[in-house]
Amino acid sequence: MASIPTPPGEPQDSPDTYVGLESGAAERRARERGWSTVRALPPGAIITMEYRVGRLNFEVKDGRVARAWKG
Repeated sequence: MASIPTPPGEPQDSPDTYVGLESGAAERRARERGWSTVRALPPGAIITMEYRVGRLNFEVKDGRVARAWKG
């Protein structure tokens, strides 16, 4: 019987470290640290709430990360 695949783990990185960074620099840093998907969103954007391992979300206001969270 085949084993159940194990999803890749998330980077050991705190989303809080991205708050205040310029959005482009934050995205480059996140990819360098191993995030497979980086999503930049405007304040108040309507998004789905499914959790995706390896995804980092940024709320970007005036070109800077105002909030960051996993999933």
